[in-house]
Amino acid sequence: MTDHTSMVQSQPSFWKNKPGYKPILFIIAAVVFITLVTIPPPQSMIDMVTKISPPGYKLGRDCTTIVETVNKKLRPKAFTAYKQGKSVSQAKEEETLMDAKKVAGMAKIMIAILFLAAFLWGTESLPLGATDILVGVLIYLFCILPINEISKAYMKDAVFFIFGILAVAVGVAKTGLDKRIGLILLSPIKSAKAFAFLFFPLLAITAGFLSEHALVALLIPVLMGIYKVTCKMHGVKKDRALAVFLLLGICFAANHGGPGSPAAGGRNAIMVGYLMEYGTPITFLQWMKYGMPFVPVMSVVIGAYMYIRLKPKFKVPDVNPSEVVKAEVANMPKFGGKEATMTVILLLLITGWIILGEHAGLGGPTLYAVMAMFVCRIVTWDDIQAGVAFDVVGLYAAACAMGVGLKFTGGALWLANSFVSFLPDFLTKGDGLVIGISLLTGTMTNFMSDGATVAALGPIVLPMATLANVHVWKVGLATSFSSSFANFLVVGTPNNAIAFGMGRDPETGERLLDVMDFVKYGLPVTILAWLVFWFWAVFGYWKFLSW
Repeated sequence: MTDHTSMVQSQPSFWKNKPGYKPILFIIAAVVFITLVTIPPPQSMIDMVTKISPPGYKLGRDCTTIVETVNKKLRPKAFTAYKQGKSVSQAKEEETLMDAKKVAGMAKIMIAILFLAAFLWGTESLPLGATDILVGVLIYLFCILPINEISKAYMKDAVFFIFGILAVAVGVAKTGLDKRIGLILLSPIKSAKAFAFLFFPLLAITAGFLSEHALVALLIPVLMGIYKVTCKMHGVKKDRALAVFLLLGICFAANHGGPGSPAAGGRNAIMVGYLMEYGTPITFLQWMKYGMPFVPVMSVVIGAYMYIRLKPKFKVPDVNPSEVVKAEVANMPKFGGKEATMTVILLLLITGWIILGEHAGLGGPTLYAVMAMFVCRIVTWDDIQAGVAFDVVGLYAAACAMGVGLKFTGGALWLANSFVSFLPDFLTKGDGLVIGISLLTGTMTNFMSDGATVAALGPIVLPMATLANVHVWKVGLATSFSSSFANFLVVGTPNNAIAFGMGRDPETGERLLDVMDFVKYGLPVTILAWLVFWFWAVFGYWKFLSW
């Protein structure tokens, strides 16, 4: 009897919570999701999908409404018959056109999927990889996209880039090249204070011209080495505060380099194109004049915030990257062999990003580099399996798929319009409109990619500038700048996903960040970014610039 009782007690409880398995939270999320799916779509959503040429939505060829665009993709035979004036067979459901209510219902379901996935990722009620798959399952289950379109939505350039750069980081760390890179970049940094107030601003300014994703991916292996050696030097097994300071610090600093120049990312290029179409083109130097002064100030604010909040929690007395990196490099063999080969591959990769980036994206050259590492026997597939966080790659892939679904169904457009309609009057006129748009963009960019956010909002907000008597550049730049404020969700930007995936203890492989760290530390940074943008840019130096 005693043995049986002890055996029953030793069995884990079904309701016991642990990361990746929180049944109570999952059941609550499922109930809310089912409720959202079953209730009818709001009238505003039905009106939107039937509106002729709605601003902010790219209609299909020969289509005038979202309803027609959705039918053209999902009911091609019925749509063709409708356009030709033929009667549509009622024999099979797939041969009938969807009405406005059904199309609006798809947009509503897509929004429900967005919030369900964000909740599951944030709470880890399911393993991250399981939620990645669930997104595709739900999009397929509710027939929002054809299966081949779902596959394409998961396989965006950014997804290949994240996988590739995580794999390249494995090669860089395996050959020891990360330590030599660290020596070059971190030799002047001798304390946590210097890291916060010198290195963060330099990184942010650099991220205004180069790929911030690549910078983060190259730096994290170096920082993980510094983290581990610092802990060993002071006899500390694990220092979470130090890890968060290093990982999220460079992540946030790189994110906010985006306003620096049009070269900072695709989101800026999209806005440059919109402004040109609107008849108010902006030059590279003009963009820098309005955006670059924001970058160093914001990065210093980030440095101060991270230093004040995390330095008192360090288990180690301080961190001296310069001393650590120099000591590590001194113990390394002479430069050459596979390390030299990896250096050539890395330089060619950076060159490829610069020269081929516009045509091949970031993912193409990165996959070339991964293949080169295999050919040169720098890494094995076992190394890739052990070093690449595939659940994080899948997480960003699922976020891309949701972005495609939200854009196609009109869900993203409805969210944007709903937000704008809730703005009080003082945020719809003059500089108040700039503030309102920054709030809208900064919120949406944490749930969608920055490029998708700017692409969706640009056609909606730019026409509002004329009505509000504001220069169109102010509205366009506010949209583009605020799309860099993706700090509080892992899916907000590849930077966050890379930091989350690569932030592991170099020896134990233990993940040093969890999903809630982004909310805990990133949400205040986003609020600070809004405040700095409003009081330093909009009501500050922008007042003295010509418009």
